[in-house]
Amino acid sequence: MGVTSLSVIYASIILSSMFLPPILIKNLGCKWTIVAGMGCYVTYSIGNLYPGWYTLIPTSVILGMGGSPLWSAKCTLLTISGNLQAPKENKKAADVINKYFGIFFLIFQSSAVWGNLMSSLIFGSDTNITNISEEALQYCGAGVCADINSNSTTKKPAQQLVWTLVGCYIGVGVLAMIIVAVFLDNIDRDQAREFRDNREPFWSTFLATFTLLKDKRLVILIPLTMYSGFEQSFLSGEYTKNYVTCALGIHYVGYAMICFGAANSLCSFMFGRLAEYTGRAPLFCVAAVTNFSCILALLFWRPHPDQLPVFFVFPALWGLADAVWQTQTNSLYGVLFPRQKEAAFANYRMWESLGFVIAFAYSTFICLDIKLYILLGVLILSMVTYLWVEFQERKNPTLPVEEGIYDTDFSAKGDHILNQTSL
Repeated sequence: MGVTSLSVIYASIILSSMFLPPILIKNLGCKWTIVAGMGCYVTYSIGNLYPGWYTLIPTSVILGMGGSPLWSAKCTLLTISGNLQAPKENKKAADVINKYFGIFFLIFQSSAVWGNLMSSLIFGSDTNITNISEEALQYCGAGVCADINSNSTTKKPAQQLVWTLVGCYIGVGVLAMIIVAVFLDNIDRDQAREFRDNREPFWSTFLATFTLLKDKRLVILIPLTMYSGFEQSFLSGEYTKNYVTCALGIHYVGYAMICFGAANSLCSFMFGRLAEYTGRAPLFCVAAVTNFSCILALLFWRPHPDQLPVFFVFPALWGLADAVWQTQTNSLYGVLFPRQKEAAFANYRMWESLGFVIAFAYSTFICLDIKLYILLGVLILSMVTYLWVEFQERKNPTLPVEEGIYDTDFSAKGDHILNQTSL
């Protein structure tokens, strides 16, 4: 049921990415789109109080439909803020946007620390924890292609503990909605009002996500964007199941993900500022080498409880790499598509979610070593296509725009932009 629920979530995100973000952001503004999207996430948490097909599938659809507008609005808000702040600091807009995404992901990825600490402490209080036999350990890792469920070392936590954890998540979600609704500046309020007063044809806004696919830079960035979904799904799904849970037990999953979240959070902040001096390309190369090395090591490592520190090194390194994929890819979209921010970030969420869906779809059908080889192949393709886009951007830099007017008409651009966006 868990894999099915996740697949429905990301399939719904793909569907909502096609149409909803430009419509909601331009009509409601970023602030209230974020509040509405957070409400969809809280709904899913409520559904997990009594998990079943009749609760998880509908709430998965609701979460997915709200997820893409939420993240697109967040990225749009950060990009607008960066473009507004850059002239005040006499800096490049790209550098300020990078810094803002770094700060955001510092805070956002720290949620992996607090959330997993909460779950680990709650599940760690379970007295029904058993030792894992040597016979069961031989099925862990990528060395043996076997159905891990048939040799499962996972013990289901007590229902009371699950209710306690989900209740905490619901409370935090509602509190977050209140904080955003009360304290977040409605930075694009005038833009949203102007859009409603001078409404564009419905189909122009409805199909804005697809219209942007005329830009060949966006098409070429699809492998990189999908890789974000592949690599995140691997760590949260495959690594936690086939390495941590299999060899140590489910109560260690939270602690492993804390290492991921802590490294991701700190590196997001660091890379967001470092990019101003190094540029994006060196950071992408660092992330690629880190993931490449981890994938090769995971192909040959046979996890055992005696190697306890190693279980936490891999998530930490993965968090370092993911900090680059998240901060720099989001920033790259904001820099390359300043006139179509809403549609650009909707595309980002759509293609990233497609990566999640594909990874979850083949999760139960192929061996772990094949999954690692697929991840390796997508990583290499992603870097080749990214470097091509970076090379083209160095030759013909995209000019930032003044914030204040929505512009989704490709014909209104100057020759400089048209030269970059024609197929």
